[in-house]
Formats: sequence, structure tokens, C-alpha cells
Amino acid sequence: MDQFRKLEFGVASGLALLLLFGLLYPSVIYNVFELQQIYGRKFAQYDQVFDYYIHYLLPSMTRIVLVYTGFLAVNFVIVPRFLEQKRWWGGISLLALTGLIFFLGMMIAGSYYNGYLFGVYNTIQGAHTHFAKSAFIATLFSGVLYVVYYFVKQTYFNYLHERILLNPYYRKIAREVLIISGILLAIMALIFSDSRDAFWLMFYFGPIIIGVAFILYYKIIPDFKLVHHNQRVMIRDVALLVLGTNFLMGLIIRAVRHGGAGTFVPLIVFGVLICVGVVLPVAWFLYVSRQKQVTTVRKLQTALGHSTANLDFLRAQINPHFLFNALNTLYGTALQEEAPRTSEGIQKLGDMMRFMLHDNHLTKIPLDKEVAYLQNYIDLQRLRVLSSPDILIEVNIDDSQCGHEIAPMLLIPFVENAFKHGISLRNRSRIVISLSCNSEQLFFDVYNSVHPRPENDPERDSMGIGLNNVKERLALLYPNRHELSIRHTTTEFFVHLTIDVKD
Repeated sequence: MDQFRKLEFGVASGLALLLLFGLLYPSVIYNVFELQQIYGRKFAQYDQVFDYYIHYLLPSMTRIVLVYTGFLAVNFVIVPRFLEQKRWWGGISLLALTGLIFFLGMMIAGSYYNGYLFGVYNTIQGAHTHFAKSAFIATLFSGVLYVVYYFVKQTYFNYLHERILLNPYYRKIAREVLIISGILLAIMALIFSDSRDAFWLMFYFGPIIIGVAFILYYKIIPDFKLVHHNQRVMIRDVALLVLGTNFLMGLIIRAVRHGGAGTFVPLIVFGVLICVGVVLPVAWFLYVSRQKQVTTVRKLQTALGHSTANLDFLRAQINPHFLFNALNTLYGTALQEEAPRTSEGIQKLGDMMRFMLHDNHLTKIPLDKEVAYLQNYIDLQRLRVLSSPDILIEVNIDDSQCGHEIAPMLLIPFVENAFKHGISLRNRSRIVISLSCNSEQLFFDVYNSVHPRPENDPERDSMGIGLNNVKERLALLYPNRHELSIRHTTTEFFVHLTIDVKD
């Protein structure tokens, strides 16, 4: 929360400085006589003397300073230290005092800004009434705008802040929103700061440009490129978005701005042209550029992840622990039966090594080859524990509809982990492995009992070689196309994996 307050202060201060800079910039590039002619036309119509500094620059700067200091007072003092702490009397009193100062400041600035143009107001009382009404509307509108801002901020912290902190995707969106919004607001502040209607123009075009840009960037363009590929649907969505946002903001401007009815249609037309001519091409370019970068990075990550997985799994399968177990199994089998089981074990071990040396280097392999590797591994482990009646191994594999292709070595780490942590020669042990498919998905379940390991076992806290690696490979190879659920207790470990393997 403290970091967000620093961000609020920085953004508010930055916008205020940009607006002040925009006001001072014309006085640098123009001389005072040119400024008199540019800004004093309305005064000249009523034969009044216009002073650029008194009637334009100082009142405009006063308005910006009033909005800035009012925001700081309300947002950083009154609301957090009084109203949120339920110190109602002090908070309401300070809020009323701040509103009164804001109202009087706006009224005085408005009177100098308009210069008591009697040709418009007829009498001094009429001018005062108009200035008071304008200042009251500005004060009320600023208060409502801050209430909306506070509500949006609280909603963000209640529902989105933790997601953004924990989820890299949301963090990326938040960074893009802040960066692009800041750039757009800075550009608009510089463009419109020299206009007498700078506030209203920024209020109108700011939400439209930012809102349209991000809806295009995150919804309409991705739907077109990745989902429906229908140009008519995209044109319809863009038209509804652009016309709807401009019409809605036009109605808001007309409702809150006194005498703004004449600008209703021009604002909408100009807003539509900006959205279609500038915002849409920029959003399209940014999305296409980002997708190219994502595709390149994903290919590199996939290649790196595949190479790392191959190396890790190769180490796992031919490490001394595994080789000694296999050799001991074959040696024990040879003592009991000289031919059948020994030859069977050697054959299965050979098939596994052949798979490791050849098929494992492919991007995708037929699912039946992956299943065959699983079967060989399970059969070889069965030979190891055949003499232990307290070890139950159940295998339920239905590959009748498994005519798909899959990235190699995605299933074996879960089985290897089950045998590694689920077998005990001193306690009853159970391993259950199930696999089935339909026309689009593969379903894979592994269950194993868990047994306490000796304190000096170096793999006591390990989840098994390759298990974390396979999670990363699934995220890279099947993004948004897989579901991995892992549940474990002190005595049981269960894995459920669903993969969308439809080509």
C-alpha cells in the first residue's frame, strides 16, 4: 500500500508539472504581444484590456494547483487519517474546509479568467452568480470524480492486487497499463495544455483512448487472431466499441459541462477518427509485435526446456542408483531362473535405452510409444519387487483411443516418482497407474503410498527427479491445454493430469 501511495503521489505530481509546463511553454516561444492577441480575443470583443499573465496564466495555474493540492489533502491526509479511521467529525470538518477553499479558489480564478465581461453577464451580480455556479459545479464534479477513483482503488486492492502480485500474467498487464496510460496522459497533457478547454479535452479523450486501446489490445484483436478469424465480427466489435465509448463520454461531457451541447457531435466525430486512425493501428502494431516476441521466446524456452529435460532425465535413468537396482534385479533373477525372466528384463531394459537414444529427441512421438516405454519401466520395476507380496502394483491402461501424438517423456516422471517414494520392502505399499484417452484428451492418474525415509537419506525431501521439470515442460508445450493436480498427505501421493492432445 505504501508503494502504491508513492506511485499515486508521483503520477499526480508528474501530471501537475506537465500541465504547468504546458502553460509556461507558450511564454517561452512567443512574445507577450503575440500572446495578447492569441488569448485576448474575447476581451477585445467587449472593449476590455487583457493581460496574459493576470487573466490567463495565473488563473490557469491556480486551477491546476488547486486540483493538485486538493487531491493530496483528501487522498493522503483526510481519507486515510480521519475517514478510514472513523474519526468522522474531524474528517468531515477538514473535508468541508478543503471544499470551501477549493470553491473560493475556483471562483476567484474563474472571475479573473473571464475578466468580468459585462457584455456577457450584464451586471456584476450576474457575473458573480455565474462564477459561483461554475466554481460549485467544478467542486462537486471533482468530489464525485475522487469518490469514483477511491472506489476503483479499493476494488483493485480487494480483488486484483493479490492476483497481480502472485500471477506473472497480471503483473505484465499492470505494467503495460501503467506504462501506456502514463505515456498517453503525458502526450495529451502537452497537447491540450495550451487550450482553454484543456481539462475537458483530457477528461473526454483520456478515458476513450486508454479504454479503447486496451480493449482492442487484450480482447478484440486477440479474439480475431486466435479464435474466430472473422473480419466482419472484428469490424462489428471495433465499431460498437468506438461508437459506444465516444457516445457515452459525449453524454457525460454534455451533462457535466455547462453550455457544452454545441461540442457534442464534433467531439464524437473527432474521437471516432482518433480511435480508428490512430489507436486501432497502434494497438494492432503493438499486439502483432508482442506476439512475435512471445512466439520467439516460447520457441527458445521450449528448445531449452526440452534439452534440459533430456539431460535431467538421462541422468535420472542412468544414475548409479537406477543401474545398480537394475543389475541387482537381473542378478537375482538369474539366480532364480536362468533364462525367461532374465532375458525379459534385459529386453525391457534394452527397449528403454533405445527409446532414450532415439525417440526421446523428437518433438512429438505417437502416444503408443510413450505408453510402451511406461509399460517397460513398470514391468522392470515389477521384476524388482516380485518377491515382495506386500507390494501391490495396479496398472489400468486403455489405449484403444490413444491415437494421438505427445511430447516424449511427459508421463514417466510421475511413474518414476511413484516407484521412488511409494515402495517399501518393510511396509505394505501400493501403486496404481491409470491412463485413458478420448478423441481430444489424455487422462493420466498415478497414486502411490508414501513411507517415512531415513533421516540420512539425501532424497528425503525430494519430489523425484524430473517432476518439477515436467511441470515447466507442460507449461511451455501445452499452455492453457493441460490440467495438473497434485495432492499429497503424509501417507499418500496422488497425481491427476489431463492434456488436450488434439492436433
